[in-house]
Amino acid sequence: MGTQWRTGMGGITGLDYNVLPWLMKLNGVEDEATALTDIRVMESAALKIIHN
Repeated sequence: MGTQWRTGMGGITGLDYNVLPWLMKLNGVEDEATALTDIRVMESAALKIIHN
């Protein structure tokens, strides 16, 4: 997901979740719900750092 950031006039706004199902399938992720929760936690932390 490192290359899947959405950007706008105000800078980075968050991750592009459209690619997630493909990436999860490609990487053999079985527990997609937990993976999504973990990704959201990492995204939130990254956005705080980026916009600080």
